[in-house]
Amino acid sequence: MGDQKRPLQPGNTAPAFELATANFDGTVSLADLSGRAFLIGFFRGLHCPFCRRQLEQLAGIEPILSAAGVKTVAVINTPVERARLYVRHRPTPVTLLCDPDCHTHRAYGVPHAEFLPDGSSAQPEWPYRATMAQFQAARINPTGEFPEPLQPMEANTVLNAKDRFELDEADHAIFAKHATQLVGHFLVDQNGTIAWAQIEALDGPSSLCIFPTAAEIIAAVGELGREVAGA
Repeated sequence: MGDQKRPLQPGNTAPAFELATANFDGTVSLADLSGRAFLIGFFRGLHCPFCRRQLEQLAGIEPILSAAGVKTVAVINTPVERARLYVRHRPTPVTLLCDPDCHTHRAYGVPHAEFLPDGSSAQPEWPYRATMAQFQAARINPTGEFPEPLQPMEANTVLNAKDRFELDEADHAIFAKHATQLVGHFLVDQNGTIAWAQIEALDGPSSLCIFPTAAEIIAAVGELGREVAGA
């Protein structure tokens, strides 16, 4: 898999992958999904409370997507041993795949921001290049759980404490290496072609952690179904 510099768009071919799954011993590949439509989300690791909440939302609509012939898949950059421990305590119908190095995120072009060094003459280009000041100024409250919007790192800390989710050594290592990884959702049709895509925070860091709603995902699946029926 090569790095895709910009997010893949509808009409592009979904890149191949083969990743370890947290749901059971073994792997799942693009070939395993061949001939069936699937929704695939690329997330930060389980250390991200907003990603955990989105996984719960995907689990909630999985029966609807399954009934429409669409499999639900999520890729997290958490090591498989850590993810399997999590799934033992919190089982999910979502096929949860592990890519701690974010190779698959890169292949689908899901952005990860790089911070410009102090004094750099380069212009910020969110979500690819940002200043630390730009990020520090961001305030978010995507799930409405805070009395007022918080700086993203503070928001993570508050929600992890609320969830009683304690980061272990693996979580800290992933966070240090991939803290600025963004999230992307792609709906892939039965021919392996991307039919719908949504990328986190393209409008700026204050839109971080705003993900597609259940209604938006179901609508995209419905539109895919209409296109298949009309083909």
